[in-house]
Amino acid sequence: MTDPGLLASLEGQQYLVLRPTGPVGEFYRAEQTSLKSRLPEAIAHPHTGHVTLRGFSEPTRVHELKDTITAWARQQAPIEVRVEAVDGFPTPFRILIARLHRTASLVDAYGSPTSVLNATDLQRIGELPLDQWTFHMSLAYCNALSSDDWQETYANNSREVVERPSELLTEAEFVWYQNGSEHTERIALGSRPTGLHRPT
Repeated sequence: MTDPGLLASLEGQQYLVLRPTGPVGEFYRAEQTSLKSRLPEAIAHPHTGHVTLRGFSEPTRVHELKDTITAWARQQAPIEVRVEAVDGFPTPFRILIARLHRTASLVDAYGSPTSVLNATDLQRIGELPLDQWTFHMSLAYCNALSSDDWQETYANNSREVVERPSELLTEAEFVWYQNGSEHTERIALGSRPTGLHRPT
């Protein structure tokens, strides 16, 4: 990420994310490229596709947080991600997204850190109960659009994705924002059984 405004808004925050690079990543890049060709240039976009599992605000305890996430990852099985639709979060967010299917392993990956984190005093942000969380990859941040323009943009771009691209992820990523820059570290996932099946 290089956008100064986005970097400033994320300063001091940390995230546990998944970053698909196979069929899901390919779908994401193609869809975002298509959107960029049709939307106003002022619309901001994520630099790369990612699935957020947790957000934190621990600017002085980054290493402690990373150690906690690494311990969780060692017990977490590979995670299946599968696109089911191009959708959007309504006003006031106005974000176009690639909505993901609630695969058993993805649901587990969101729920399993809770017990680990509950045993700490690490400050979490943006967290919702599992049954309220929409698994997604943000495609475009359209909050600069007027209400009418957003409604038209959503209507013109939302759809079911018949192909259902999917992939199996064997690593997560720890991302933190510090001194105006984005920093990332990949973390290998373990092999705890979750009844996961490989996507077909």
